[in-house]
Amino acid sequence: MKLYCFGESGHSYKAALAMTLAGVDWEPVWVDFFRGGARSPEFLAVNEMGECPVLVDGDVTLAQSGVILDYLTEKTGKFGGSTPDGRREVLRWVLWDNHKFSSQIGMLRFQMNFLPAEKRSADVVAFIAGRVKSAFKTLETHLQGRDWIVGDALTNADLSCCSYLFYTEDFGFDRSEYPNIDRWLDNISALPGWKHPYELMRRALPDA
Repeated sequence: MKLYCFGESGHSYKAALAMTLAGVDWEPVWVDFFRGGARSPEFLAVNEMGECPVLVDGDVTLAQSGVILDYLTEKTGKFGGSTPDGRREVLRWVLWDNHKFSSQIGMLRFQMNFLPAEKRSADVVAFIAGRVKSAFKTLETHLQGRDWIVGDALTNADLSCCSYLFYTEDFGFDRSEYPNIDRWLDNISALPGWKHPYELMRRALPDA
């Protein structure tokens, strides 16, 4: 399998980490994102949405991290939930993450770190930060008394929701303020084979 990705992409990390922990043979295809690589004609021929990640597995080409995670579960039998109710609960959290959590964190992190300072909007940052804080409270509350988001083992719910939380760039996240999330992230990073996103994928920041 090939994954079109770059190191700063938390959405790409979801797929990269899932394949790594599942023992899938895969290779990264670097996208020069910050120099327009995702908008090139060559990349748009692979993914008309102009986004990473994109998974290519033979004749199958998939975009959107949630779809990729679901496909990897079909291929490996891992991380999808062990019962029908569990599978639906995993999907519920993946959809929540895509809409309320990592999508918002990604925008906030981009505004605070990768957008040139003269183009940043304090109002936009404050608005997104408020949404992110609310989402953190939701996850922190859910993880009370739980080692994993769904069931008693790692699932796509964990892989999706954790993706941005291992990055060190500032987006207003202090693990010490969220003890349940902190413990949960330790559970994930303690898994055999776990790697930081910058270990799995080449960075795209100029001169990084």
